[in-house]
Amino acid sequence: MIVLAIDTCGPAGSIALGHVEGDAASLLVKTELAGKTYSSQIVPALRGLLAGHGLDVAAIEAIVVVNGPGSFTGVRIGVSSAKGFAEALGIPLLAVSRLAVLAWKAGVERAALDAGRGEFYFRHGSREALIASRDLPLHASPPMAVCEPSAQRAFPDAILVDAPTAGDALKFAAPRLLAGDFADVVALDGNYLRRSDAEIFAKTAGKA
Repeated sequence: MIVLAIDTCGPAGSIALGHVEGDAASLLVKTELAGKTYSSQIVPALRGLLAGHGLDVAAIEAIVVVNGPGSFTGVRIGVSSAKGFAEALGIPLLAVSRLAVLAWKAGVERAALDAGRGEFYFRHGSREALIASRDLPLHASPPMAVCEPSAQRAFPDAILVDAPTAGDALKFAAPRLLAGDFADVVALDGNYLRRSDAEIFAKTAGKA
């Protein structure tokens, strides 16, 4: 099974092509996407990956998208692009959490990502939440996976690993892909864990 993976949740994004078979995935090729230009890069980057391996877009049999948490704009672009590809090609789509991929990459059950404003996206097992820095002592027991210096400062005993990529997401998702654990393409949304700035400021303005 040839699979396309997309991750545009962080400061830098990536897309990857891989081959999934026998409950495992082998990465064919991956390319990075510069932040803040994801919407203009995804399609040309995908064309380049396919051409480099002599493949046509019709060769893609499934899509994995990292649907957050992370940058609101990045999450929206990644999810909407994945949904567009899935609908246009008539292929299934699977969504994975960036926190879950990060924890898997480090081989632990806990993971944290800097959410800004003194808050962190936090995962323990299958539970995810947005926590304030003042609540960090309640969640700081190791082992914990982080991929940012700011998160490591908050969790000094954590395991620091490289930021998860689309290639990592593809490998993480391999068992679910083979099990057919796909998302409803129409209903799929971002895993934001908190409201957007627009929602927060609109509510604040309404109270003024």
